[in-house]
Amino acid sequence: MTALSTTRSALSSSAKIFSYELSDVLRNNGVLAYAVFFALAAEGFFRFSGSSESVLLGLMNVVLFLVPLVCAIFGTMYLYNAREFTELMLSQPVRRSSLFFGLYTGLAVPLAASFVIGVALPFVLRGAVAGNGVELALLLGIGVILTFVFVGLAALVSTYVQDKVRGLAVSVIGWLFFAVIYDGLVLVIASTYTAYPLEKPMIGLTMLNPIDLGRVLLMLQFDISALMGYTGAIFEQFFGSAWGMALSFSALALWVVIPLAIALRGFQKKDF
Repeated sequence: MTALSTTRSALSSSAKIFSYELSDVLRNNGVLAYAVFFALAAEGFFRFSGSSESVLLGLMNVVLFLVPLVCAIFGTMYLYNAREFTELMLSQPVRRSSLFFGLYTGLAVPLAASFVIGVALPFVLRGAVAGNGVELALLLGIGVILTFVFVGLAALVSTYVQDKVRGLAVSVIGWLFFAVIYDGLVLVIASTYTAYPLEKPMIGLTMLNPIDLGRVLLMLQFDISALMGYTGAIFEQFFGSAWGMALSFSALALWVVIPLAIALRGFQKKDF
């Protein structure tokens, strides 16, 4: 009974902190601008390309590039600026795990909701959901997952790096690594070892980058893997299967869970 009461108390504390953080983040003009940007981008693609499939393809590149960047920068800055609130809450009878998850969800949920509303609204207003519902749902799903991944990485950075400027630099470099540098390293490996069978290593390397994993899943859904040649055929054979899809989303889930677990461990031991 005592354990049950403790669990209920922890959940209640997390819910209250989440509610406060949610209202605080939603008051930030940056979150509104985030939604407006995606709405304008989608509307712009509709005006210039016409077909909803072309719009989704255009948005795919924007989402894979901007969602991780915005979540990494905004999340890192917000968590550093919330230090005083964190110290205040730690002086109260609140469990650190409850505070941590309240801060995390209170930041990630409004960013994810802002992204979904911004992207989906033009499709709804133009009645373009029915024809490409699956593709739109996958794009939104990948964007939401990347939001939770990179807010989690921002929490990890803000927990272990004390200085705000250094923490922001680490977050930007981390995004740059996953968005640009990693693909260059993979390309170097592929060109260096062309004489060796690299199908399985390439799949494994894709799993180690959440942005690449989201890109491959979206490209397969949009049926443009043929543009990738032999590599695209290998990816389609693996990621296109039910087992491959399950493994891919499991890998994305791990990208959410593992950084959060490491950040939580550091948060519980940190001397604020």
